[in-house]
Amino acid sequence: MSAAGPSRTSPRKPDAREPDARERCAREPDARERDGGQAHAGQAYEGQAQAGQADLRQPDARRPDARQPEPCWPDARQPDPLDATWQSVDQLISDQPEPDAALTAPETSAAPPVGPTRSSAPLSYGPPRRSAPPSTYEPTPPSPQPGFVQQPPRPRLAKQYPPPSSYEPTPPPSSYEPPQAPQPGFAQHPPSPGPVQPSPPHARVSPQPQPQPGPEPGSVPTPGPEEPAARVVPVPTLGAPFHSGPKPPLYAPEPLELPAVRQDPSAALTPDMVVDGAGYGALTVRAASVRGDSHRYQGEPRQDSLAVVRLGAPGADGLLLLAVADGVGSAARSHTGSQEACRLAAMELDSVSAELSEALSGGDRSRFAVLVDTAVGRVATLLAHRAREHGDDPAAYATTLRALIVPLDPRVRTRGFLAVGDGGTALLRAGAWNLSLTDPEHDGDGMIDTRTAALPHGHRARAQLLGPALPGDVLVLCTDGLSTPLAGDAGMRDFLGSGWGTGAVPAPADFLWQLQYRVKSYDDDRTAVVLWEAAP
Repeated sequence: MSAAGPSRTSPRKPDAREPDARERCAREPDARERDGGQAHAGQAYEGQAQAGQADLRQPDARRPDARQPEPCWPDARQPDPLDATWQSVDQLISDQPEPDAALTAPETSAAPPVGPTRSSAPLSYGPPRRSAPPSTYEPTPPSPQPGFVQQPPRPRLAKQYPPPSSYEPTPPPSSYEPPQAPQPGFAQHPPSPGPVQPSPPHARVSPQPQPQPGPEPGSVPTPGPEEPAARVVPVPTLGAPFHSGPKPPLYAPEPLELPAVRQDPSAALTPDMVVDGAGYGALTVRAASVRGDSHRYQGEPRQDSLAVVRLGAPGADGLLLLAVADGVGSAARSHTGSQEACRLAAMELDSVSAELSEALSGGDRSRFAVLVDTAVGRVATLLAHRAREHGDDPAAYATTLRALIVPLDPRVRTRGFLAVGDGGTALLRAGAWNLSLTDPEHDGDGMIDTRTAALPHGHRARAQLLGPALPGDVLVLCTDGLSTPLAGDAGMRDFLGSGWGTGAVPAPADFLWQLQYRVKSYDDDRTAVVLWEAAP
């Protein structure tokens, strides 16, 4: 309802000549308190002509047209009691954050507003509202003021751990010279900053660059306290295998083309080279087999195989089987025949391991020969049966077999030997080679004999006992890929004699590298199992 509307006690409209109620309220701040409810003075009745006849300050309740006091609008300068209500409504409707009352100054208008108004900047009760900081809140550093030098932040002190009590720094070698410039393998770090001296606030200094202390000339860069220096240590490499003569062979000494799975899965799954080893008390074994240069060049599989197997029950009566097999090059599946020959020989000899141990302990050569010949005959039969199962001719599995049977009992110094076909067995004792240890007919001439017996058609084994073994002996069992160049090249004998006959057993990787010593015109697969005899 409008503020100038009719009164509830009078049905008539107010006269236009009457002063506005809002102006009268402005002149008279509180008429009800001062006069106790004064009637309107501008509206007089006909019986009251004189002003003194009636007391306008005391209205007559008997008069029917006596008017009640008009409601007065509150003064705009006084606080509006509805401000708190308007503030709560504005906060619910508005999406903007409430401005800070301390930073927002109220705007003053030239003329006072008419009627109640809602303030454009509502009052804030209680602490000012602030938006919550984000989860990854990081304080924004203050921008530097012109003419002032911003001090760098204090460095964080890293937690230092004391070195162990047994730590001793390794002194540099006597020939070491410190580098004059940073080396490519070292990451040079700037020196850690010292403690920063605090300066008084707003200290006006000239903006000049602060010099940073650098490393002294000729000093070795040292790692920082938090991050170790990245060091590149040169790793020793053996490189390409050595060779005999002034020039190496034409073939590259590395794996080349491999067989395809669709052509022959067993050939494709045959590794280019293998290395193995074992150690039993005073006995140390190293074994390796490498595909020849000709097979690598033609993409053919490695046809040699080896085995380092323990026979018999656990205990001192056990035996160690060292075997090598050389597949005949003209046989289509000789790589499978050599692998099967080693596997079947281990199974058949293990079945008679107790009898073999007794024969070796007693030095009974005849009994040993019978046991070995029987086992080799069963290997030939099973190998031919395997070929027929796969629809192949047994001749396609043609392979040689050569093995050493060594007792694990250190008191037994006799070693058993068996062979089907060619190969080599050599003894390196006190730096001298004995290449005719088991094959006196060849006498170490280095000639290749293509007329050789092979499994499965050749099922008779040559057997003999070797010994007694002495501490420091090196017994070499190999295929003709090593025995032939070893007999025909003095450079190979000197090289392997220096590597194997010095008393120290080479590591498996070193042994593999040494076995690949190259000699021209000898490009066949090369396989060797070497036994080092130490003092019991």
